[in-house]
Formats: sequence, structure tokens, C-alpha cells
Amino acid sequence: MRIRGLIRKEFLQIIRDPSSISIAFILPIILLLIFGYGVNLDAKHIKLGVVQQQPSVESQSFVSRFHRSEYFNTRNYLTVNDGQNAMQTGDIQALLILKSNFAREFHQTDAAPVQLLVNGVDSNTANLINGYVQGTWAEWLIAYGDARGIEFSQPVEQLTRIWFNSEINSRYFLVPGLIAIIMTLIGALLTSLVIAREWERGTMEALLVTPVSIQELLLSKVIPYFVLGMGGMLLSLVMALFLFEVPLRGALAWLLLSSAVFLWVALSMGILISTVGKTQFVAGQIAIIVTFLPAFLLSGFIFDIGSTPLFIQWVTHIVPARYFVALLQTEFLAGDILWVILPNLAALVLMGLVLTLIVLKKSYKRLD
Repeated sequence: MRIRGLIRKEFLQIIRDPSSISIAFILPIILLLIFGYGVNLDAKHIKLGVVQQQPSVESQSFVSRFHRSEYFNTRNYLTVNDGQNAMQTGDIQALLILKSNFAREFHQTDAAPVQLLVNGVDSNTANLINGYVQGTWAEWLIAYGDARGIEFSQPVEQLTRIWFNSEINSRYFLVPGLIAIIMTLIGALLTSLVIAREWERGTMEALLVTPVSIQELLLSKVIPYFVLGMGGMLLSLVMALFLFEVPLRGALAWLLLSSAVFLWVALSMGILISTVGKTQFVAGQIAIIVTFLPAFLLSGFIFDIGSTPLFIQWVTHIVPARYFVALLQTEFLAGDILWVILPNLAALVLMGLVLTLIVLKKSYKRLD
């Protein structure tokens, strides 16, 4: 009966507290809209300048490939100097120069009748532009040879097939990872702030002098925010599937189980933070530094963990969001791949057990 009353009291507090509802339901909507529509890692509509030093049928055929592509917005320049000036002023991102001997030497494997100048300030975009141009060149060579019965000798024939995200849509990559960030905020930040608020208002002291055990008190804090967190997760899932049309190739049961385990870890972290910082300001700062920033930067949400220094890769193993992001991306884009799901899920379970034991050890019914 006591635990039921405490849980009811927490639910009533949540209903009366607009900030809890906002963090659980309004914040996910805002973050998903910002990242889903505002952040795009795809390189499309690239501003490409083209210089044909001696126009020919072959050079026009090659350039027409870029005119018809959704990835490029082409601009023609008469001279190389004009194109380079346009790059310096930021009017174009890359300059494609077709040399005067293009028509004569493009079929020679040791010739380079095409020069590409790329703005390398953004290295990721520069690499994408270089790859797109090389791919367009290879496709045009094949099409040109097939139309004329010419076989171009190539040392390697490249056949490319994109797995898991065949549309190469960065939204499919970002939205599942963002769910991990949202649940980190709901679980760790919200829980730590709410408990710290009770310390500030003196209501926690009133609870500590009651016959309620510390286990009952902690459980009454966890259950309502677990329900709130899963509600926020379901809202994020609905938006991902129906608004952003991210495919869900795995079983919903595995996704919900993974989310529940991660939320358990996040709630445990929030309660542990509240035992250290008993004011909302301190608890909020600790939660951002310890949970949100690592989840954002070291989970693989945006940056590939494998491309980071070895020391950083080791550090990511203590970041719970790393395992949850891997689970989300696997469930959404690849499916029920158990040799990926089970190890990551086991790591989260282990973290949850360790954090729960620490919370129980650090929590006691004393005011000091």
C-alpha cells in the first residue's frame, strides 16, 4: 500500500509539473524535427563549376551527366581563372576542368583529361564530391563505350551495392540514434532534476522520516519516470516511422526490450547523480556532462566510433548510449541480427546491475 501511494504521489506530481511533461513529450518532438529536417549529412545540389577548354561531342556528353543529376547544380565558365575565382568567392564548391585533349585521350587508361578542384574546408563534403564525380566518370565511360561498341580496359570492375540504407539517406541514420539521446535526457536529466528539486523544497526530508524504506522510496521514483520515458520513446518511434518514414526491419519486441533496458540504465544514472548534486543546478550540470554530452559525441550517433583515436574508442565502452545506438540502428536498418543485439543488450544489463547496486549502496535514510 505504501509503495502504491508513493507511486500515485509521483504521478500526480508529474501531472502538476509542466517541465516533466515538456521534457518527456515536447522535447522529443522538437529534437526530432530539428535533426530530421534541419540536419542533413547528404551532399545534394552541389554547386559544380564546369570549364570545357575545347568543347566537343564527347565533353558535352560527359557534362550532360552532371546536368541531369540530382546531386549537382552545374555552372559553366569560359576559362579556368573564372572558375577558380568563383571557388574563392564561394559561388561553387568544386570546379571540373575538361582539358583541350579530352576527346582524344579520355579512352586511354594512363591519361587524365579531367581535372577536379574541390573546396576542402569541409573534408566530409569534399570526399563526397570527389566520390560522386569519380562515379559519374565511370558510369559515363561504360555508357559511352556500350553505345559505340567500345570496351574500355579497366584494371578492376567495381560493382557497388549499398546494404541497410540503399537510399543513402542520412535521416535513416540520424533519427534512430536521436532516440537514444532523447531517452538519455528523459531518464538521466529529468530524474536527477526532479529528485534534486525535492531536496531543495524540503519534501525529501519529510519522506525520509516516514516508515518508508529506502528501496520503496527509490522504486516509487523509478516506476513513474520509467512509464514517462517509455511514453516518450513510443512517441519518437511513431514520428520516426510515419513522419520521417524510417524503416523498421527488426521485431518491435526487441526494440521495446532494448529501450526498456537502456531506460533502466538512464534512470539509475539519474538517481545516482541526484545523490551527489542535491540542487537542481548542480544535478543538471552533472547530468549534461556525464550523460548527455557522452551520449551525443561518443555513442556513434553522428561520428563513427571506428574513425576515432584508440583511446577514445576505449572510453566509449563506458558510455551506455553507445550500445543503445548500435541496437537502434541494427533494429531499424538491418533487422534482428542476434550476434549484434545480444552482446549490446548484455552490456546494458551489466551496466544497469552495477549502477543499481551503487545506487542502493549510496542511498540511505539520513539527512547528512
